[in-house]
Amino acid sequence: MTLSYVPGDSVGHRLDPRSKLLVQVAFAAAAYAYTTPRGLAVLTPLAAACLLAADGGARDLWEYRVALPFLLVAPLVAGATLGAPWFRVERAADTGLASYRVFLILVVAAAYVRSTPVRESRAAVQRTIPGRPGVFLGAGVALVFRFLPLLRRDLFAARDAMRARLGGERPVRDRMRIVAVAGIDRALSRADRLGTALVARCFAWNPTLPRLAFRRVDAPALALAGCLFAAAVLRIA
Repeated sequence: MTLSYVPGDSVGHRLDPRSKLLVQVAFAAAAYAYTTPRGLAVLTPLAAACLLAADGGARDLWEYRVALPFLLVAPLVAGATLGAPWFRVERAADTGLASYRVFLILVVAAAYVRSTPVRESRAAVQRTIPGRPGVFLGAGVALVFRFLPLLRRDLFAARDAMRARLGGERPVRDRMRIVAVAGIDRALSRADRLGTALVARCFAWNPTLPRLAFRRVDAPALALAGCLFAAAVLRIA
């Protein structure tokens, strides 16, 4: 299973992508403003509600398993010292809160990716940011969402091929080098084919994108984004 758009009829699927983007940005702002145990405790059920609103669950978060070890180890590294007292609990606690904050932001991001088609994401960016910058960013967002799962699949394929040839018995450094070289080679190959495909299809700066419109179902999401932004501003002020 790859973290990508999954068709459905949930509340998250029916929302305008611009509403979901506003909720994401507002949630991140509130998470950075309230990186405290009480603040994160309030934001935790909100993040879970966003994922459930997109018909997501724990399996979607498993796609972030590459990042999770870093979030878990970061507090231990931050708290360790080279001399007495050897471990500072307050520094570890601060870093632990920051790691948990990042995890909550990833949960909300997973809800967005699961419930938003790539074309709608591109349309939301292009119609929010005017001119060529918006078109450029919209095309970039679309390409990232389309090709990141493919590159990830290539890395797993290279790893599985290495294991099939008893590569698992090699030192860790050699295994990392083999997978990295194979992944970069396939990424460059895909980039060449992408460039050829864009030229062959006469890549346009003004493609026909889906129409976007705010509806009644977007009202709660916009209100939530407004409340989160207001809370973040009040905290900073």
